[in-house]
Formats: sequence, structure tokens, C-alpha cells
Amino acid sequence: MSTTLAAGSGFDFTLAQQLTVIALCALTAFIAHMALAVFNDGVRPFLLDFIQGRTTRSATTAVSFGLSAGFIFGLGAPMALSTGVLNPWLLFLPTDILGMLSPKKWLAPLLGGAWGAVVVFGLNGANNVAHDLPVDFLTAMQQMSTPILFLFTLFPVLAITKQFGRVWGAAAGVIELALVVLTMKLWPNMFAGALAMAVGVLMLIGLAVAKDLRQRRADRAAGAVEEEVAADDPMASLFSASAARLRRYLPLFMVLGAGVCVLAQMHVFGGGEATSFLIAKGQYAEAAQVDFYRVFGFVPLIATTALASGAYGIAGFTLVYPIGYLLPNPFLAAVVGALVFAVEVLALSWIGKVLGKLPSVRDSSEHLRSAIGDTLQLAILFGSLMAANAMGGGLGILVVGGLYLFNEAMGRPVVKMAAAPAAVIVGGILLNLLYWLDLFTPVKG
Repeated sequence: MSTTLAAGSGFDFTLAQQLTVIALCALTAFIAHMALAVFNDGVRPFLLDFIQGRTTRSATTAVSFGLSAGFIFGLGAPMALSTGVLNPWLLFLPTDILGMLSPKKWLAPLLGGAWGAVVVFGLNGANNVAHDLPVDFLTAMQQMSTPILFLFTLFPVLAITKQFGRVWGAAAGVIELALVVLTMKLWPNMFAGALAMAVGVLMLIGLAVAKDLRQRRADRAAGAVEEEVAADDPMASLFSASAARLRRYLPLFMVLGAGVCVLAQMHVFGGGEATSFLIAKGQYAEAAQVDFYRVFGFVPLIATTALASGAYGIAGFTLVYPIGYLLPNPFLAAVVGALVFAVEVLALSWIGKVLGKLPSVRDSSEHLRSAIGDTLQLAILFGSLMAANAMGGGLGILVVGGLYLFNEAMGRPVVKMAAAPAAVIVGGILLNLLYWLDLFTPVKG
């Protein structure tokens, strides 16, 4: 399987794609203004105080900006420029901020739509300028695709090891390695990690469900009786009120689901780091598979924070991503996306109750999220150093690696996941300055 993108990856949006991005950014900013949903999972718990009037809009905006800025400029923008594919960090984190920032309801969609216009009309110009530079750091950043795609394959192995120990983890690792080798030999046009990830995630879920079933049998044998949650339980009351609040805005959420699904169907958007590279290569089925597996790691987090805060996720459980990639046209995507969001919002209370009865499955989602973060951090760092080598050899590695280490020494003013791609862009700009000062000769590709 080729892991190299076309050097000229760009942003040649059609009119329909431009209007979809602008309209969706306007809608997400409006929804964020109403504190009905945000994309940043870290911001969602803070919205309960805002909804209940215990904190101000400006304070909540400050939290949103502080938790999102690093991902926007350090991950969202570099990933979009290097792949030619939009991503949620670039689109939805800014609309979280702009929606919360807006003092008036009518202003929020205008600000969100303006950001969407900046993205669809501004990125292509920035992309063209960067590719014309003597040191083309955007083409160099495509070196990140190989480590991201292949190391991401290992996230089920890490999750199994953390939850069920080294023996099960080693078994999963051997099985995944064998499946990757088999896929590369028998199906060279298929993403090599696709089958391995499928088996790894199924192993993790199977082990978790088996553990929960054994525990329930042991509890019944010991005469344990499940106690019903008391009607006056404050958490139960909060969850019920939050679910009811979200259901009141069901039509708006259905429009949101339709919009996100249509954007995914247009194949100018990827829901994750690995997915962006797969979409750029035209491997939509593999991209759908990758994002489908991520769902298992985020459903419990999104469901519980939504029930606790009364604010949902902009992409819901993210099921609309893989569904959108596979659908044949945007009209069907709009219908299916709306229905998926309707089911998700209506099922929130039930999902919360089910998760309460499956502690091992709930723990598996936390281990999955942690494993995804660990694999991507290593992959992005390694890929960024490969990009640094491609654009500047040893000097490039010195500059990019030095910026990354400096960020670590400074206490991570730029979040760790975004620090290395941001360092590549800053390093690329610095190498171009050195070239213009006749102090550096670009590496020949």
C-alpha cells in the first residue's frame, strides 16, 4: 500500500462543498452559543455551571480557548495543510470558541460562517504559497502519514495490555502483526492495518464483556441483589434533566447530524489523524473502519459528559463520520445523518444505564482513548522528525526536535499532541529565512 500523498494536495472545493462548510460552521457556532453542544470533550463539563448561571459567558469562553487553541493551530491547521483534507479541530474547535464568545444569538452563526469562509477560501492560498517556498514544509509533512497509519494500528494491543495484562497483550500483538503481514502479502491495495485493528478491537470488547458476565454470575451466586437507583438520587435527577433538555432540541440536533454526515460524504473531511491521510488517498472504506473503531473509545465519555452537563458533542458519538464516508450521495447522507443523531439523543438515558451495568466495557473505552492518544503521540512525533529530515536534514531535525523539547521544558504551552506538527511549520519558516540569508541549502527530494 502506498503511503505517499500527491505533492500537490490542495483545497479545490466545489461551490457545494464551500457552502456546506460555511453553513455547518455557522450552525455549530449557533449551537455552541446556546450551550447545547461543543466539540471539545474537555470543555463540556464546564458548561453545566454556565447553563445553570453559576459562571459567565466570558469565563466559559476563556476555558474553551485555553483548551482548544493548541489543537487548532498545532494540529488542525498542520494536518489540513499537509493532507488537503479538513478536520474537526480546524472547523469545530474555533466555532466552539466563537459561539461561546458571541454576546448575541444572531451574531454566533455570522461569526461561525465567517470562520468557515476563511477556511474554504484562505487555505488554498496558504497552501499554494507554502508549496512555492524553497523549503516546502507541507510536502515534507506528508512523511507523517506512514508512522500515523501503521502505529495507530497498535492501539487495541495497548488497550488490551493495560486492562487485561501482558499475556493477553502479547497475544493480541502477535495476532495483529501476523494479520498486517498477511494483508500486505495478499491484499496490497488494502490498508495494511485494517484487518488487524478489527480483530484487536473485537478481542478487547470480547474480553471486557466476558469479564462483566463472569462478575454478574458471581454476584448472583453470592446472593447480591441489584438495588434500584433511588428516585431522589441527585445524579439520577441531573441525568434525567440533561437528557430532557437535549431532547427538546431534537430537530436542531437532526439538522446538525445531517450537516456533519454530508460533509463526511463529500470526502473533503476526515474525523481523525489517520483518517485524514486515508481520505486523502481515496481509501474511504478503510477510513470508515478506522473512525468506526474510535467510536468505542468515545461513546461512554460523550454519553456521560452529555448527561452530566446537558451539552452534547458536535459530532455526537462520531458514528456519522464512517457512515458519511461510505454513502453514495449527499442527499442520502443528510437523511441518514439526521436519523443517526435522533437515535443517539433519544437513547442517551438508556446508554447511560447500560454503561452503569458494564463496568469493564466502560473501562475498555477509557483504555482505548488512552491507547489512541499514546500511539498517535509517538506517531506524530516520529512523523514530524521524518518531515524535519526531509526538509532540512540534520539541521531540520535539530530545529524541530529542539522546538519540541523546548515546549516540554516550558511546561507544554502547546499541548503535546500538537507540539511536533507546530514545530515542523515553525521550523520550515525558519529554514526558509536561513535560505534567503544564504545560510542554508534545501535538501533535494
